[in-house]
Amino acid sequence: MACPIVLIPARLASTRLPDKPLADIAGVPMIVRVMRQAQAAGIGPVAVATDSDAVAAAVTAAGGHAVMTRDDHPSGSDRIFEALESIDPAGNHDVVVNVQGDLPTIDPAVIAAAVAPLSDPAVDIATLATVITREEERHEASVVKAVGTPVGPGHLRALYFTRAQAPWGDGPLLHHIGLYAYRRAALARFVALPPSPLEQRERLEQLRALEAGMRIDIVMVDDVPLGVDTPGDLERARQLWADRINKASTASELS
Repeated sequence: MACPIVLIPARLASTRLPDKPLADIAGVPMIVRVMRQAQAAGIGPVAVATDSDAVAAAVTAAGGHAVMTRDDHPSGSDRIFEALESIDPAGNHDVVVNVQGDLPTIDPAVIAAAVAPLSDPAVDIATLATVITREEERHEASVVKAVGTPVGPGHLRALYFTRAQAPWGDGPLLHHIGLYAYRRAALARFVALPPSPLEQRERLEQLRALEAGMRIDIVMVDDVPLGVDTPGDLERARQLWADRINKASTASELS
């Protein structure tokens, strides 16, 4: 039986939104919002991997677990691998879920869903996607498309990921959601590999795994969680949390 751990990489360096993990969202730092959503998924312990004392302090003040990592990691995958080796050197956790630290409104059920494909020992990595419904997203390079073949209801084996509009022809396009569940051995192998040609061309890290022959499976979910990259995204996240809090307060008053 899998024994997952959820790791959330967080660093302060952001050109578009400085100090992003500490941005206030309804009175709570964004990184703490993400941590609490991950805890609510209930799939295993949660830790934040960071190179920032300020982020670690915010997490600790909220009762969470922060792990300090080097400040020179090229990716979140490298950061969570260092954190994993630090907090679990005995290898008790055989599945590692990488939740990005800028998803403050992510549904805990979505986090939990990513683990399911790893029940098949042939699967190395699992991730998420949803059907694109906005026409403009079909053409946007910032929206990564997942191309896969069905292996079960709402479950595909990934064939490719691209910033282009693919596959060609009639039918839905899939918006890839950058949340990953790794087998521990797969994560160790992945971070040891050099950047691959297609990864460098498309600027998509997951292509390194596919080019190395690793299997990635995709779970279909209903919506893309809001990623906070700009001041506008931050305002949307604040409004969504304000709406949630007001709704919960109204429900409490009526009960």
